[in-house]
Amino acid sequence: MTEYIERRESIGYWLGDDAAGILGAVAGRYLGANPEIPFALRAFPADGILQTEEGYYDFDLERRLPDARHGEVAYACGLVWSDDERSLDAGIMPFSPVRFYLNDALLYRSGAVDEMKPDAKAVVPLLLRKGWNALLLEMRKTGAGFGCRFGAEEGKVRILQVLAPFAERRETAGWAYSGALPETIYGEGIGFPDYAAKEPDTGAGWLPAREWPADAAGRPNLERIFGRPQGAAAGYAWSRLPLTARGARSVWRGRAYGPLTVWLDGQPVIELPEAGVFERELPLAFADGHVLVGAQTGEQGWGFEIAVSAERGDLGFELPAPVHGAPGGWLYAGPLPADSDEAPDGVQSVKRLFKLADGAGAAVAGGMAGWALDGPGLRLRPYYENAMLSNRWTAGSATNFGRWDYPLGVTMYGLLQTARELGRPEIADYARAHIDSCADWYEYSLWDKAAYGFPSVNHQLVLMKMLDNCGSFGSAMLEAYPPEGNDGYLAIADVIADFIANRLERRGDGAYYRLCVGEYSADTMWADDLYMSAPFLSRYAGITGEQRYLDDAASQFLHYRRYLYMPERGVMSHVYDFKYGKATGIPWGRGNGWTLFSLSELLERLPETHGDRSALLAFFRELCAGIAALQGESGLWRQVLTDPDAYEEASCTAMFAYAFARGVRFGWLEDAARYTDAALRAWRGLAAKAIDRNGNVHGVCSGSRYSFTEHYYKYDLLTVVNDNHGTGIMMLAGVEICRLAAFLRERDTAD
Repeated sequence: MTEYIERRESIGYWLGDDAAGILGAVAGRYLGANPEIPFALRAFPADGILQTEEGYYDFDLERRLPDARHGEVAYACGLVWSDDERSLDAGIMPFSPVRFYLNDALLYRSGAVDEMKPDAKAVVPLLLRKGWNALLLEMRKTGAGFGCRFGAEEGKVRILQVLAPFAERRETAGWAYSGALPETIYGEGIGFPDYAAKEPDTGAGWLPAREWPADAAGRPNLERIFGRPQGAAAGYAWSRLPLTARGARSVWRGRAYGPLTVWLDGQPVIELPEAGVFERELPLAFADGHVLVGAQTGEQGWGFEIAVSAERGDLGFELPAPVHGAPGGWLYAGPLPADSDEAPDGVQSVKRLFKLADGAGAAVAGGMAGWALDGPGLRLRPYYENAMLSNRWTAGSATNFGRWDYPLGVTMYGLLQTARELGRPEIADYARAHIDSCADWYEYSLWDKAAYGFPSVNHQLVLMKMLDNCGSFGSAMLEAYPPEGNDGYLAIADVIADFIANRLERRGDGAYYRLCVGEYSADTMWADDLYMSAPFLSRYAGITGEQRYLDDAASQFLHYRRYLYMPERGVMSHVYDFKYGKATGIPWGRGNGWTLFSLSELLERLPETHGDRSALLAFFRELCAGIAALQGESGLWRQVLTDPDAYEEASCTAMFAYAFARGVRFGWLEDAARYTDAALRAWRGLAAKAIDRNGNVHGVCSGSRYSFTEHYYKYDLLTVVNDNHGTGIMMLAGVEICRLAAFLRERDTAD
């Protein structure tokens, strides 16, 4: 019998059958371990190394260093932070001889075949240590090319966020790369760069440039940053006064190079119709101290100078939001149409995109731009940096706020339902804040991908290619859809619905499957995808009234039954592999859990008169019977359902308890007593064996690939503490146990 925790450490030991108390503990632990930390805002060099759509950093040095000579070398340096020890696979595609070092150890050296084969890619396992990790690429120019592509495999899931080294670039996003050098200066036996040093002390010059050229340094600020527009244009600059200056009287002095307006906390305090100098005495009775300057081009240039002094001396300007690696205290937007005239509260947002003036960057990302910084090519860019996590998470170490992915979709759904069951609106507020952090940045993230090749946030949503990328989190988003409506949620849902209806791969009979050309999973059908599709489709149909989405969801269960259901065992195979023309035959616990869980969600929303309802209800009963027969003595089910030697797994057990409880409550199961007992035994088993008294969830299988052998599921897929594949469904199971108990009390009272 599998043991994850000592009996005394289990929450069941202390709370017994108090499902509501257990729910509160699991939800409370999750919220405490995953605080509402926003995306990291960083200075990003738009003229630096960009990524491809697959997430590989593109070191095309033939283009960037056109004067390099045959045999010369260049280096690229970067830093990667990891919250814990973490492994991932990196892909390297060399255009010429390449060496790659991680923490001063040589991990890869290209060979002649790699260098000469245009589509060659080496996969290099990386083990990132806790804290900072130093990456160094050495690339040598030949007649065939110069450089490489480098990045994490499955980059939209295993995010590899690189920060610049050296004191001058501290906390800036992106790589630093050298000019061409006649000979190697770094490597084994030579030494490696000091990543904390100042650049002149490293022995090489580094790009992209961080200092303004002499002909730009003396120009007015907006002109220095954006150049001088050919026609009339406008721009904004946004900053903040230090809160310690509040309440003092002040003198504002400066120079305008064209018409100028200055707002303080949204109120205009200085207005100049033309270029000139100004001096104003103002009270500093401000709330937040936000300063917004609107400047138009003039005959003397484009931009402004401004200084504020008080009794204690000059007041410095601060960035209005924490932008790591940013020079100065201002954000800038431009060049905008000359008639731009927006209220400050509409301008002052780091999520804001601006429509550029005609001819000003219209060829890039639809003529839109975000905020710029006062450095060559520097732009503000948000980053999801909570992804640098261990793949062996331990209790309390995860930070998952703001990530769009399918396990977190289940988690948000669990939090929303827990909040409703316990009457705890603060839990729902947290879940909505997480969802909002994705939805509110959606427009930006689309633009970000168009502008820079690969998005910095919302990776899976923006690079949507499969159901894993959209269905689960999209379903949670619709579950959070408030009664008054939220256009941001629905706009994203429309995109997801269009993807499933019109772009998702299907077999000739209409069944979803994974085409995945060139990947291990090419031409396969996964039981998991019933969860990645049906709950979203049924919710979307309910909100929009479009019946075809509900019909599609219903038809998929019947398709998948034909391919994956094993009637002799009463359970589902995990995967059907069309390359081999057969199912794998492995009844993976969570794969069956996804199926039964999702079918219960669909049945709840499917009209009694629907043409497929009777067949789906019969399928639900078949699965429940087959699964119930395999329940272990402890109340838990096995990782491989039919294998008594497989470990007991918590997430599938929670899903089965969830579905059985709903089946009894909604009257779908004829032998109610049998399934009530199975659901309650499952919950007691989870409380005794898989949830500890601090609310940590144990015994959840890590994210799965697939295999034709049980050994992969039993020995390669190990359990992870507080894995998001299990935390949300644990809460959902607890909610259904609470509701089942209330249902039984009402029924017994009525009798």
